[in-house]
Amino acid sequence: MNEFKHKGKDKKEFVKYIFNDISRSYDFLNHFLSGGVDIIWRRKFINSLGFSSKDKVLDVATGTGDVALTIKKKFKCEVIGLDISANMLEIAKQKSKKNNFHDIDFIEGDAENLPFDDNTFDKLVISYGFRNLGDFEKGLSEFYRVLKPNGKLGILEFLQPKSSFASKLFKLYFNNILPRVASLFSNSKAYRYLPESVENFFTSSELKDLLIRSNFKEVHVKNLTFEITTIVNAKK
Repeated sequence: MNEFKHKGKDKKEFVKYIFNDISRSYDFLNHFLSGGVDIIWRRKFINSLGFSSKDKVLDVATGTGDVALTIKKKFKCEVIGLDISANMLEIAKQKSKKNNFHDIDFIEGDAENLPFDDNTFDKLVISYGFRNLGDFEKGLSEFYRVLKPNGKLGILEFLQPKSSFASKLFKLYFNNILPRVASLFSNSKAYRYLPESVENFFTSSELKDLLIRSNFKEVHVKNLTFEITTIVNAKK
C-alpha cells in the first residue's frame, strides 16, 4: 500500500513541501548516498545532448542548479532554470553567484504550465524531476510546446529496472538503506517517498512509448550503472 500520492495536485504540493524542507541538505545527501556517482550520471547526461554555445536551454526541475550551472560553464549558452521549490532555487542562485554567473535566470514555476512562448528552446532537460510531476502527459505536452522544431528533450531519471539482479539491488538499497541513512540528516519523508515513487513510475520501455505518443521522435534510451538510472533523449 502506498504511503504517498503519486499523481495530481496533492502530489505536486507534497513534492513542493519536501524539497523546500530538504533543500539545505539536498546536495550533500545526493553525493553522499550515491557515493558521488550522481556527478558522473549528470555529466554523461549533459554530454548526450550535443549542446552548442548558440543553444537556448531550459532546465526544468533545476533544483539547486547543478545541471544548469554545468551546462552554462561548459558551453556558455543561454540557460534558464525552473523549479517548483523556492528554497531549492535560492540555493541555485547562491551557487550561480559564487560561480560568477550573472546571466542565468532561476525562476519559480510549474513544469506542467511553463511560462514561456511556443518554440522558445533548443534544448529542454529534466534530471530526477520528471517522476515528481503530477501529470506526465501534461508535462510532456508543455515540453513539446516550448521546444523549437527539432529541439531536443533530455530526461535523466530513476526508472524501474528490468533485470532481476538490478531490481533486487535497487530495492534493497532504496527501500531499506537509503531512507535510514537519510533520516539522520533530513526529513525522512523525502527519502521514503523516493523508492515508492520509483516503484509507481515507468519502465524505460513504458516511458519511451509515452514519449512517442506525445509526438516526440528519435527516442533513445541508455541505462547506466546496472539500470539504476537512465538517460532518455528525444526530438520534437
